[in-house]
Amino acid sequence: MHDSNSKYRGRFAPSPTGPLHFGSLVAAVGSYLEACGRGGCWFVRIEDLDPPREIPGAADAILRALEAYGFEWDGEIMFQSRRADAYRAALAALRRSGAVFPCACSRREVADLALAPVAETIYPGTCRYGLPSGRTARVVRVRVEDAVIGFDDALQGRVEQNLALEVGDFVVRRTDGLFAYQLAVVVDDFEQGITDVVRGADLLASTPRQLFLQRLMSYSAPKYAHLPVAVDRNGEKLSKQTLASPLPVPAESRQLWRALRFLGQGPPQELAWGSIAQIWEWAFSNWRMQQIPRRQRLPETEAD
Repeated sequence: MHDSNSKYRGRFAPSPTGPLHFGSLVAAVGSYLEACGRGGCWFVRIEDLDPPREIPGAADAILRALEAYGFEWDGEIMFQSRRADAYRAALAALRRSGAVFPCACSRREVADLALAPVAETIYPGTCRYGLPSGRTARVVRVRVEDAVIGFDDALQGRVEQNLALEVGDFVVRRTDGLFAYQLAVVVDDFEQGITDVVRGADLLASTPRQLFLQRLMSYSAPKYAHLPVAVDRNGEKLSKQTLASPLPVPAESRQLWRALRFLGQGPPQELAWGSIAQIWEWAFSNWRMQQIPRRQRLPETEAD
């Protein structure tokens, strides 16, 4: 296991489903400045785990944008697409401990049999004690416990979730044979020795699942801080699906200034027309995690 007293190690882990946008920049800035402010390391991981959703050339475009905006990362970039052996070994260990089981249910069947009409479909446990007669396994699920998983988020406060009642047994290997995000992110964070995860609050609800997997695999858990998510005028998260505008490259200083303003850092107005280097110099000297708004979602216009 990694030493819990080791130097701060953070990361930024974008998915190559499109170019970076303002919401991506907010997450990158928050995680980068917290790592730098703590005298730690900051890694970049490309979460190219889902080929059907990837955009050709997006990974290279993301890295070019990060360089254009002045980010400097430590070590080699990790690509999830190259880590199937590590995920396979982790899944095999979970099988040996009896923590996972094969499931024959399709998404439609799970939705039809869900335990409650909530935003996230709750798996009803159909196959957790064995596959129904004549059925073939489609996915692999983790067997969750009827217990509350809780943690103290540096920004959002105490977060608790009963996986059995709010999620159900969740997927770690998909129908198409690909490994699910929840398993991959836990394995990667452990192997990179990540001590602190600073990311968007859209991933807050996933954290108890990751903590549960960390416990099953005897991994030490990182600390978490979930930043407010930038949303458009309709209240939807900025993303490729909501047609969020790509970050301009070559870099525009005002975009970096806006990200700092969105994160509550209060950069001087005149800095918006300074150079990228000048903005970073100010940010390194003035970064304060405690000034970040605690709200989970904020309109992008609050950065204007």
